[in-house]
Formats: sequence, C-alpha cells, structure tokens
Amino acid sequence: MSREQQVSAVFVQVADSLIDDFDLIEFLEQLCAHCVTLLDVSAAGILLANEKDTMQTIAASDEATHLLELFALQHNQGPCLECYRSGTARTNMDLNSPTATSAWPAFAARARRSGLRTSHVFPLRLRNRAVGALNVFHTSLQPLSPQDASLAQALADVATIAILQQRDLDQEQAEKAQLQRALTTRILIEQAKGILAERWNTNPDTAFTTLRTYARAHQLRISDCARQIIDQTLNTNDIPHP
Repeated sequence: MSREQQVSAVFVQVADSLIDDFDLIEFLEQLCAHCVTLLDVSAAGILLANEKDTMQTIAASDEATHLLELFALQHNQGPCLECYRSGTARTNMDLNSPTATSAWPAFAARARRSGLRTSHVFPLRLRNRAVGALNVFHTSLQPLSPQDASLAQALADVATIAILQQRDLDQEQAEKAQLQRALTTRILIEQAKGILAERWNTNPDTAFTTLRTYARAHQLRISDCARQIIDQTLNTNDIPHP
C-alpha cells in the first residue's frame, strides 16, 4: 500500500468513528502503527489527559513504548508531558543531548536504554488547548523533515477528531467524561492482556495481538472481549493460543 493510500485509510477510519459501534482504543492503536509506517519512525505513543488533567497512556505501537510512556508518567517528566503543558510541537530532540533533555533526564536515560535516540512530539489539540500528545521516536539520530512533521501533526489532529467525535465541543465536562471512558477502557485491556500473557506464558505484545485477532474474527470490540476476560464470562480456551 502506498503512502497516499495509507493516509486515505486513516481518514476513512475517522469517518467510521461517526458510527455508534466505534472502538476508540483500536483506532488509536492503529494510528500509532500508521505513524511508524508513514513517518518511517521506530515507535509511537499517545497520552491523554483525564478529567483531573492528569496524563495517562492510551495507545502505543509496541509494549516497550507503552512501558516508556508509563515511566514518563510515574516520574512526571518527558517530552509528551512537556508538549501537553505547552501545547507546542517539538521535533528532532537528541536523547543523548543534555541540553535537549535537561527538563527530563531520567526519561531520556530510560529511552536510550530502550534503544531510542531521537524524539518528536505533537499536541492533540482542541481549539487552542491540548488534550494529549503524540510522541514518535527514531532509534538513530534521524531528523523529521518539515513535510513529515506536518503529517505527524495532521495525524495527531485526526486522533483528536476521533476522540471528540459525536459531542458538543463546547461542553467541557462531556469531553472529559469521554476521555475518562477511553482511559478506563485502556486499563481493562491492559488487565486482560496481562491475564492472557500469564496464562499463555507469552509476552504482552503477543497476547494483545492474539486478542485483537480474535475480536476482529468474531466482529467484537477489543474492549468488550477484555471486559469478558476479566469477568470470566469469556473462556480464554476459546481464543486460539499464539
């Protein structure tokens, strides 16, 4: 699939978000995957703010990036948090540079241990304020071209549209409630992923991929499958083991 076709596919998915039976987590996970392919980066992650304006990780291209974003939240530092607070994009940050990472040295050190070298962040913007941030990484000292930076911001804006669809944007409380529902769903998926990983003696990435494949094959939402696994109303033996 060409780059243009992939971009078109993203916008088709946004149009699909206008229907009632829309899985936001699935869409954001796919968006992270699209970021990796379209921007030729190594990893991507999305953080959102809940109703208390506290950031939480909502989607990532892989488990290592998800854990890195959790580290950022636990230590209250990192480019995503900085981007959310400032509402400003920042690109081509060398994770080896003390100057570029002076505000978040612990995060930079953890990112380097994960094999990452360059970071770029873009706000998820609602009018003149941010509701989250998109972080993309390179494993080498590789700049993001102005064209790719524009596309990255467009993808961040697409994520915001999907999150805030079917709602009156002037009703701030309704907006925060929907963001909180998305974050709660993320927690359910993480719990189900952990359950499957433990039962199958595999890693969380494989468990999530298998769960997603099962949900798609049965035309179910991942969040519903996750809830049934936690409630023990879905027999995990019915899911083909990886």
